[in-house]
Amino acid sequence: MLSPELQSLQTRLQHAFKDSALLQRAVTHRSFSSDHNERLEFLGDSVLSLAVSDMLFRRLRDLPEGDLSRMRANLVKQDSLHRIAMRLKLSDVLRLGEGESKSGGKLRPSILADAVEALIGAVYLDGGFEPAQALVQRFFEGVDLSPEKQAAAKDAKTALQELLQGRKMRLPQYNVVSTAGAAHKQTFDVVCEIPELGLTEHGSGGSRRAAEQAAAAKLLVHLKAHNA
Repeated sequence: MLSPELQSLQTRLQHAFKDSALLQRAVTHRSFSSDHNERLEFLGDSVLSLAVSDMLFRRLRDLPEGDLSRMRANLVKQDSLHRIAMRLKLSDVLRLGEGESKSGGKLRPSILADAVEALIGAVYLDGGFEPAQALVQRFFEGVDLSPEKQAAAKDAKTALQELLQGRKMRLPQYNVVSTAGAAHKQTFDVVCEIPELGLTEHGSGGSRRAAEQAAAAKLLVHLKAHNA
């Protein structure tokens, strides 16, 4: 029997689960129970990628493979899934262990993004690919898929890489210089270098990827300001 909160989530998903245990597992973090959502997340990641690939392939018929790949990466990245999780109000139904909950886990983007993928995996197991594909399409219903819009939303690391490649320069180098904090709540300090220009910037974040993005964003600002 689903709780009122999970029944509301089911309504927001627009999918009535035949096996309600799948829905409950999808919102269960490994800190809460051994019956957690990581295997569903693994499955949902692949279903999400296929559903988004199919959507882009059909809607953007003239776009080459490289552009389609970049657009897919932008749609399925953590930030995009985190926004979907917030729309679904997943923080209201996530099941976390006491320690994870006290450390702010219900609002952590990585945990929420993983839960979105787990929900996609759960819908796939419960009803097959078509309901899962329809769910993914609803998630991205209001997203502007024009190439110009997606290019503007490009992440900093990709934008910096493409800028340097356009100038026939080597890719930037990223190195972690320090980490701080407990294992579940670490802060990473990363340095990004462009040796050919003698430029270096530091970035920090709750994951190595986030720190790299922060450093790349600073370098992009520097390059654009000085037209290096």
